[in-house]
Amino acid sequence: MTSKKSIRFFNDRKVRAVWSDAESKWYFSATDVVRAINDEEDYAKAGNYWRWLKKKLSGEGIQLVSATHEFKFEAPDGKMRKADVLDAEGVQMLAKHYPSNRAHAFLDWFTYSDNSIDGQSRKKAYTLFESGLLDSMEAGTVKCQHRHLSLQQTYRLLDSSTQVNLLLFRPIFL
Repeated sequence: MTSKKSIRFFNDRKVRAVWSDAESKWYFSATDVVRAINDEEDYAKAGNYWRWLKKKLSGEGIQLVSATHEFKFEAPDGKMRKADVLDAEGVQMLAKHYPSNRAHAFLDWFTYSDNSIDGQSRKKAYTLFESGLLDSMEAGTVKCQHRHLSLQQTYRLLDSSTQVNLLLFRPIFL
């Protein structure tokens, strides 16, 4: 069923996730998402709010919960319990329909986080680009050639506008 478990943190609140091998995607604990958005310490209060919110949104025709309920998360008491889960689309939909504006920061974190692997790589790419290292390299030198491959990989991590700037000013590296 699952092969991976993950715990991510938003403002020091756990957001537990499990990987579905069958569907090749992550599922997130709905209660943890609500708990993180509301900055709620109490799991029981977050669970109650989740049940109320799920019912409210369902009444508005918004179905968030996955049909998959086979995932179990470790509860605060240490026991493994079944939980409502949301895939990435469900988490984003919940945040967009949240009854308060507190979900905006969570949605920004969820869709792009500097703490994710992609986020860390992108941050390193921008740091390299902004460091001036590219300006100090002389075309045709061994040092320049050694950096060529890593710079090509870095280039792929930059957004399109930065790629264009890099192409305009340093085409020999790409």
